Amino acid sequence: MSPALADAPKPDALVADGLPPVPDELPAQTRPYMEFRTAGFVGWHPSDRSMLVATRFANTAQLHRVAGPMMARKQISFEAEPVGNGSWAPKKGDVLLVQKDVGGNEFFQIFALKDGKLNLLTDGKSRNGLNAWSKDGELIAYTSTRRNGTDSDIYVMNPRDPSTNRMVAEVKGGGWAVSDFAPDKKTALVAQYVSVTNVDISLLDLATGKMTPVGDHAKDIAYGGGEFAPDGTLWVTSDEGSDFQRLGTLDTKTGAFTARGPKESWDVDAFDISPDGSFIVYATNEAGMSKVKILDTKTDKVRVVEGLPAGIVGGFDISEWGEIGITFTSARSAADAYSIDPKSLKVTRWTESETGGLDVSKNVEPELVKVKSFDGLEVSGFLYRPDAAKFPGKRPLIMNVHGGPEGQSRPGFQGRSNYLLNEMGVAIFYPNVRGSTGYGKTFVSLDNGPFKREDSVKDMGAFLDVLGKDKGLDAGRFGLTGGSYGGYMCYAAAVQYKDKLRATNCIVAISNFVTFLENTQSYRRDLRRVEYGDERDPAQRAKLLEISPLTRVAEISKPMFVVTGGNDPRVPASEADQIVKAIRDKGGVAWHLLGKNEGHGFAKKENVDYQFWTTLLFWKQNLLN
Repeated sequence: MSPALADAPKPDALVADGLPPVPDELPAQTRPYMEFRTAGFVGWHPSDRSMLVATRFANTAQLHRVAGPMMARKQISFEAEPVGNGSWAPKKGDVLLVQKDVGGNEFFQIFALKDGKLNLLTDGKSRNGLNAWSKDGELIAYTSTRRNGTDSDIYVMNPRDPSTNRMVAEVKGGGWAVSDFAPDKKTALVAQYVSVTNVDISLLDLATGKMTPVGDHAKDIAYGGGEFAPDGTLWVTSDEGSDFQRLGTLDTKTGAFTARGPKESWDVDAFDISPDGSFIVYATNEAGMSKVKILDTKTDKVRVVEGLPAGIVGGFDISEWGEIGITFTSARSAADAYSIDPKSLKVTRWTESETGGLDVSKNVEPELVKVKSFDGLEVSGFLYRPDAAKFPGKRPLIMNVHGGPEGQSRPGFQGRSNYLLNEMGVAIFYPNVRGSTGYGKTFVSLDNGPFKREDSVKDMGAFLDVLGKDKGLDAGRFGLTGGSYGGYMCYAAAVQYKDKLRATNCIVAISNFVTFLENTQSYRRDLRRVEYGDERDPAQRAKLLEISPLTRVAEISKPMFVVTGGNDPRVPASEADQIVKAIRDKGGVAWHLLGKNEGHGFAKKENVDYQFWTTLLFWKQNLLN
């Protein structure tokens, strides 16, 4: 007689309310899928030519140095909290700055990292954002809410001497950041994010603090990037006169934008200028896939990097010697660091992250699904189907809605979700409803404000209708999940599509727009009002309450699993508390998992693992049975 299996231990920082215990066999069954790693390119060391990457070997991601392609990852930060954002001082490489918060609260502090130790450079209390180095590596610019807890004022410092720290601009609002220093270090380029379609830029005089607008700030134009070439030419991406972000130059005196290179019919996502100014590397987002291109700044000739398979590219940084660093991921490749030779266009892999011993080349590639929504608008998404030979017949499906809402589901590595596909035979669909980025500024604006908000909810209904007719899917076993704004969509679906869904898994989600706007951190409140509506306006407040899932909680009739971060500064834990209580008060089923040491989504491996195991239990009980 075999001994009874014990329950898997729950991390101390998690509160599991209404959840069954995790049986010990589940971690054993899923183990290979839990042990994948990723390696994100962070930057270059300017003198020894090593690469800085972020990867996780224990519970949290930390910074590592890689001396050369496929060489060992040498860990250099050793914190309990994640450290994934850092940069060496350009030219010198004598200082490494990093950014870190506590428990996911996003009140980031800036530190100098040396010999495994962090030296605090900010006040230890406010929210700080590490922005840009001067080209000579002498100065850093950063933003901080230390003055009043709300406004992101602009500071400059020589990090080698913290006494040089000084505020150079007092601003109003939380959407400010320094994009770059001018070559002479007398001015800096400053961007103010107002909304996804409205980003204003200005020149900041670092001596006087005077801010001079570039272009007409009354126009609804979004600028991205923002980087000075060595000759002082300002390069940006802009959607002026276009539905998409184009790469070009901006005249700082007249504000005139000049598009450069070929006309793109997709957004230019990111770019970087070589130190000598001879070329620019940039990426276009083509239906979710990245295309990397190199522009000759003298001739405007563009070459396409063909050595990368279909996937997603991020993290551009060109080294002092001209090599391009990137992060690349795809359905069949966990995120890893690569470099590109700008002359030969040769792609070189620098890291090969572990995948739990699994053969990731067998992972399924997604198919693009396009549907017409209620008003004739075309919306699309990515459908991952299980192996039909291994799992014959109609398969259950989970729709997974992205957050933002200014975000986009793109076909990257599925990680733990590959267990659902490969071992449980569950299909996964990632929709890009109206309001998603990547499809132009008209599309991204179609859900703005409270009176258009539920149009995106109707898009989910259109997807469910079409997928429900798919011969390979079982319309009687559909579930839905989402995080952040996708969590709101999850709550809304539980109300409006209860007849089409068996269960929902809603993560760090908005349940009541009014209480959300009143309780989200003050530094971001006005930014969210632009997207969702202003709860101080009586008409908008009434509509926000009308469309809030909490208002219609009595209509939620299927089981729900709610996941919350106790330190979440964006969507406070109270948003989950109130809907869980309301569902239970009505006699409904609501599981609730709270991470006391987590913020807007779980980041610590032990917590993420336990969240996944309990989610599997939830789907097995409510979707597969």
